[in-house]
Amino acid sequence: MKDIKILYEDNHLLVVEKPINIPVQEDSSKDEDLLNMLKKYIKEKYNKPGNVYLGLVHRLDRPVGGIMVFAKTSKCASRLSEQVRDRSLNKTYYAVVIGNIDEKGILTDKLLKDEKNNIVRIDENGKEAVLEFEKVKFKDNMSLIKINLKTGRSHQIRVQLLNYGFPLYGDQKYNSNAKAGEQLALFSKSLSFYHPVSKELLMFECALPDRYPFSIFKKE
Repeated sequence: MKDIKILYEDNHLLVVEKPINIPVQEDSSKDEDLLNMLKKYIKEKYNKPGNVYLGLVHRLDRPVGGIMVFAKTSKCASRLSEQVRDRSLNKTYYAVVIGNIDEKGILTDKLLKDEKNNIVRIDENGKEAVLEFEKVKFKDNMSLIKINLKTGRSHQIRVQLLNYGFPLYGDQKYNSNAKAGEQLALFSKSLSFYHPVSKELLMFECALPDRYPFSIFKKE
């Protein structure tokens, strides 16, 4: 399996750190996707016959890395999906944006997705999107920020921050100034939810990537 870190595993759940530039599920590129890679991992590890069930509860965009949880049973998938809906499943993202952003803020917009072109835009006919951000550090005309999503819209972080005037570093889709070869600086750093069976609160966190531009904020 391609360097996928397993952070937690039991009979009900699988928590992993998703590598960048791997689709979560099969798309038009037909590249190997995370969901099928993990199904193969389970099938081989436990010598399971037939098809392996693994429920997709939430998603990350292809260029985004970080923590994800998958459900090993349909009952657990249903219970985790309910936590996504009632927002008791919490995700914290870190991003690097261009410019010196405010210390903290709340962004509220309406987002509309063009399914055909996989592009999201601000539109009064769209669905409400809300996020909170807090600046962690500022260096080299870039801000490292912590983000808590209040809604889970497609491309929400990228589009809302661009609209606010602070595009994400390396965003090839929305930042017209991103240079070829730059990697999107968005990372799912922590995740917390209630175990669907034991009801215990589980919290997971991983270190920021060592790659640029995250790396400049690790240096004092």
